Amino acid sequence: MALSFRQTEILDIARVEGRVVVETLADRFGVTLQTIRRDLTDLADAGLLDRVYGGAVIRTGVANIGYEERRRLNNEPKAAIARACARMIPDNSSLFLNIGTTTEAVARELLTHRNLTVVTNNMNVANILVANDSCEVMVAGGVLRRSDGGLVGDLTAQFIEQFKVDFAIIGASALDSDGDLLDFDLQEVRVSQTLIRRARQTYLVCDASKFQRKAPVRIVSLRDIDRLFTDLPLVPDLQALCAEWGTSVTVAD
Repeated sequence: MALSFRQTEILDIARVEGRVVVETLADRFGVTLQTIRRDLTDLADAGLLDRVYGGAVIRTGVANIGYEERRRLNNEPKAAIARACARMIPDNSSLFLNIGTTTEAVARELLTHRNLTVVTNNMNVANILVANDSCEVMVAGGVLRRSDGGLVGDLTAQFIEQFKVDFAIIGASALDSDGDLLDFDLQEVRVSQTLIRRARQTYLVCDASKFQRKAPVRIVSLRDIDRLFTDLPLVPDLQALCAEWGTSVTVAD
């Protein structure tokens, strides 16, 4: 499919922001809503976007978006989520931080915390926290995933099994409508499951774009999470389930 100039720009916006809205695009390009809807339909037919109510999102299936592209997505919501999460972590704590651009944002917000012990399978988190001379950082062994600096596999899980920490701060690639956390890499999921088992409390950091995504591998349910940090309220049915499960939800400013 040969994309028009407008469709190319729409696709670029979707890649940066995670989703696009019909009304916003119509105002931006000075065209009708019907024209934008046709553009989005063409992009969806080409396998580049998935249509959702009121707009479209980047298509995902069995492979994740590239790491550099994920780093650029939803930076402001991720920063707000990270600040809200970091406020809940007291000094003199031990914690896990796993793979993900939002957990990396949390690491940046922990640079002024004192006397932390951080165990991570994320090389980027370790490199961020090097700047905090009051933070002891332990990096798990395992297979290095060059695409995003993550360490995965049985060795990683075995390393993490040696610890019992105060907090696990985890990310996920998708959050299903029934409350299941989802990801793409089975090896990464097994490590995340180990993190959760070896922590006294588990915090999920997850921006609202994940509510529109799909991934094939289940991590756990929100039932198994102590607190969710996100940037938009959950739909009423999922909010009711969280209340039933005792899962707190913090919507970051």
